[in-house]
Amino acid sequence: MAAAQQLPGSLRAALTYSIGVLAFRRPFFHKVLDYEDEFFALLMTVLETHSLRTTDASFSESLYGLRRRSVKITAQKPNAKFQPPNNNNNNDNTQSGLHKHQRLLSVVFMVVLPYLKSKLHAIYKKETDARLQASLWQPHDVTFNEADTLHIGGETSIVSQQTSDSETSLRIQLLKKIKKLVAICYPWIHATSEGLSFTYQLLYLLDATGFYSLGLQALEVQVCRATGQELMDTSSRISKIRNRERERLRGPPWLKTVQGALLSCSYAVLDYAQTGLIAAVFIFKMMEWWYQSAEEKMSAPTVYPPPPPPPRPKVAKDGISLPADKTLCPLCSRKRAHPSVVTVSGFVFCYACVFKYISQYNRCPVTLMPATADQIRRLFDDM
Repeated sequence: MAAAQQLPGSLRAALTYSIGVLAFRRPFFHKVLDYEDEFFALLMTVLETHSLRTTDASFSESLYGLRRRSVKITAQKPNAKFQPPNNNNNNDNTQSGLHKHQRLLSVVFMVVLPYLKSKLHAIYKKETDARLQASLWQPHDVTFNEADTLHIGGETSIVSQQTSDSETSLRIQLLKKIKKLVAICYPWIHATSEGLSFTYQLLYLLDATGFYSLGLQALEVQVCRATGQELMDTSSRISKIRNRERERLRGPPWLKTVQGALLSCSYAVLDYAQTGLIAAVFIFKMMEWWYQSAEEKMSAPTVYPPPPPPPRPKVAKDGISLPADKTLCPLCSRKRAHPSVVTVSGFVFCYACVFKYISQYNRCPVTLMPATADQIRRLFDDM
């Protein structure tokens, strides 16, 4: 049950990532990302409707061999909480286990409500981000209250408060109030939803209730493991439904042939949509990982060993000779005070000695290479 409940979210993340990768080479897919919520809601509506109609289970539940069954809550017997419906009637609804209104409401709970929640979350996130920016900006800067942003059909239009149109200003004020109301109420709505979901799941694990969620209890539907007989009944029911739809075709023979071919194609797409969609995402992720690894190997920079240090500069004939004791200054023959290096040669002297010498002769005392006082660097290591 938990895996079936988490599968749509994981599938959406995988589809969004896959479309995002394709958008780098095909800019057309950016439009799909702009309407991500609507695109995924439409896709899930088709899949959930077909799955409920044919298997009496949601898209994810059918992958795990689960089925939805209609139950009747009885308040007369406290020990028996659920009573199965009367199966004496042999119509399709009784055999399927779900009534038409339960299938319709199941789509609403699985598609419409998550879509609305996603939209509310987007509004809440945008409102909180705008308030955070407004709190960080200076008072004289433009804040969120001075320029309102409206999202309609994926397009953004900035409307200034200085507009003279009264209807537009009223609409802006109404939208601002709605956004503020959503920003205040959404955390409570989200916390209540998560709390009820956790409570029902805990009670379900403790066998205190037969419903995994509040939505299932409102629909009077239980999710159970499908039996072999139910799988056989499902196959026969699908065949009956499709034969009935083919018998309803009207028109000349060539039109019936075209309509039949279209129906066969739609049936094939819907039958393999579940496993095909997941397999396609898995294969795409695998190929993306494969080519990304190859590209990383090809684009990785070549690591070369560090070059050898430059050779020691030679002492000029007319230059000052170096003392045997390396701790002594070549100029004053004393222990170096505030050791400093001449960058053009690399030899170390007392700071006062070398500064005075270079300021007078503009050269290194040892190598006689041209140097200036700006090329003297103080060393903070006396070793």
